[in-house]
Amino acid sequence: MSELLNVAIVGANGRMGRALVQAIHDHPHCRLSGALEHDESPALGMDAGFTLGLETGVLISHDAVKVLSQSDVLIDFSRPESTLNYLTACEKLGINMIIGTTGFDDAGKARIAEAAKKIGIVFAANYSVGVNLTFALIHKAAQVLNEGFDIEVIEAHHRHKVDAPSGTALRMGEVLADAIGKDLKEVGVFAREGITGPREAGSIGFATVRGGDIVGDHTVMFAADGERVEVTHKASSRATFANGAVRAAAWLRNQPVALYDMQDVLDLRW
Repeated sequence: MSELLNVAIVGANGRMGRALVQAIHDHPHCRLSGALEHDESPALGMDAGFTLGLETGVLISHDAVKVLSQSDVLIDFSRPESTLNYLTACEKLGINMIIGTTGFDDAGKARIAEAAKKIGIVFAANYSVGVNLTFALIHKAAQVLNEGFDIEVIEAHHRHKVDAPSGTALRMGEVLADAIGKDLKEVGVFAREGITGPREAGSIGFATVRGGDIVGDHTVMFAADGERVEVTHKASSRATFANGAVRAAAWLRNQPVALYDMQDVLDLRW
């Protein structure tokens, strides 16, 4: 591949944004073409790599049209309302998107699916290669442990995370429900308090922890009488998500217009 892929990012001065700047800088086939922030960000006008000791030559901007017009793909890990606004801009300009934002409602997900008829989109709850392998592992485990085992999803994140359960935990729930032939909306249990009664067979429970600077821990527990199987993934750096997102951007370049996820990028589709 001779020509570098021009990659723009949203939230360039945030924790994830800085990790993306580094990941793009380190990727042999990508270059940072634009760095977006909101119009009141104190980082506007600064080099996108200023907190990393990098001189990227790309100044942080709030001019989405200008940034996107010189980019091949936009990576967005922001908030649903912001992502949908950028989605419209990318759709108009024919720019591919890598969407790592979580917390979309059904209407938001439908909007993304509609846009994917015009531009290439990778939309995933988690871009870690290890997490996506974990999805495949728990799908198989749920099929094997479908009788006599209770399923629980436990997740922990930093104190700043605004949605719960995490998008990754919810995706795990969807994977598990699919494996046992059920709909997560019907079998998911997201809160327990007071006299709850015995656990309902076939349900999938969720537990959420928020505190400190935990990057992201996820465990799926299969518990039966006499034994327990646990599949755990722990992230210690946002670099794992950033590297996966940049990998997805490079992969998407050569794919037809459609909606994809990281199972497609990593060829882990079950």
